[in-house]
Amino acid sequence: MMLPPTKQMKRSPLPNLRFVCSFIFIFFLIASVVSADELKLQELINDALSKNPEILAYQARLAGAAFKIPQAEALPDPMLSFGYQNEGFKRYTYGYEQGAQWMLSASQTYPYPGKIPLRTDIASKDREALERSLKAVRLKTIVRVKELYADIFLAYKNLDIIKDRAALIARIEDAALARYSSGVSEVQDAVTAQTEKYMLLEREEMLRQKINALEGMINAVSGRDISAPIGKPGEYNVSQYSKTLDEIIKTAYSNSPEIKSRESSISVSEKKVELAKKDFYPDFTLNAGYATRRGVFKDMWNLTTTINVPLYHEKKQKQAVNEAEAATRENRYELEALKFMLSSSIRENHAMITSAEKLMELYKKGLIPKAYQDFDLALAGYVSGKGDASSIISRLKSLIDYETLYWNQFIEREKAIARIEAVSGISDMESKGNQK
Repeated sequence: MMLPPTKQMKRSPLPNLRFVCSFIFIFFLIASVVSADELKLQELINDALSKNPEILAYQARLAGAAFKIPQAEALPDPMLSFGYQNEGFKRYTYGYEQGAQWMLSASQTYPYPGKIPLRTDIASKDREALERSLKAVRLKTIVRVKELYADIFLAYKNLDIIKDRAALIARIEDAALARYSSGVSEVQDAVTAQTEKYMLLEREEMLRQKINALEGMINAVSGRDISAPIGKPGEYNVSQYSKTLDEIIKTAYSNSPEIKSRESSISVSEKKVELAKKDFYPDFTLNAGYATRRGVFKDMWNLTTTINVPLYHEKKQKQAVNEAEAATRENRYELEALKFMLSSSIRENHAMITSAEKLMELYKKGLIPKAYQDFDLALAGYVSGKGDASSIISRLKSLIDYETLYWNQFIEREKAIARIEAVSGISDMESKGNQK
């Protein structure tokens, strides 16, 4: 059993311990000052839309697809031929024999009527599908920026909560020291309060590590230098969300760029089926030639037409039609799967929004005020000589947890709304901004 400490033992360790704790806490407070400008959500979105490598790659693909359209409209390259025809093998007979002549000819192939318009339509639909895929990538990038912004906002908000509650820990510590000096309580109460202060500093350092990692992710998705400084986010406005689940799903089916891109792919497949069927019919090649002769022999000219004969259509053209029809069915099944996936994602995020709103109401109007009231009453009783520091610290931890959970639900709600906006095809310009 430990003996009660003497008055000298009571006073000697605490001033130094309190000084060390205060110095470390002040150091972290000074380190927490952010010199960078305020981080603005819209600026991050603008940077990402103009610099994100994935978006730039899709833009390059889209530009390349536009160049395919005039290629599809063009006829096959014409062919020129130049040659000489001689009679006999013993001597050069040009001008001496009737059959000796120099020849020049040109030929042009004309696809069967309807093939060029179909190829042009296919190229146009391919470009249309890419354009809609680009919009989907842009919306996904916006969502990613919003999610990262929300995460870093939450980390800073938790830092603010820790700083605010550190002041309450200081009140507990002061009360413990006062009671200890008057001999009402043991030194353990003050040590417990100081230990809790160290634990808050530990949480603060972990949050700073998380902020550092999030800054790198934000720079990466925004196309910035990975080490570029990032400021503290501004305050959020609560995003408005009032549509029903059925309304959002209906909007997604009509506006989603992913669905529209898949519909364009189906249209391309259907055009390819038509084009494959056209290959059962021959193309035409028109050839015109001119031959020069000397002496009494007159120059000659000729005009011929050749066609390809789809003799092996059972193995070639028919199989090409089967292949194109199978691709069409594949795209249709993928469209149905995409609709199921989008509706499932919308349902999940809609449920998350509804749940978050209820929990936020519970924390804001119920648990947090009651926890703060309970803490104040317990602290007042402790100052007057009732209770112990551990029970007060336990109440303070509950208060911190409720405040943290409130902001967690706030951020989850904002992220869920951002995901629904992307899935349903609502552009960032059409939706209301959620940052002051």
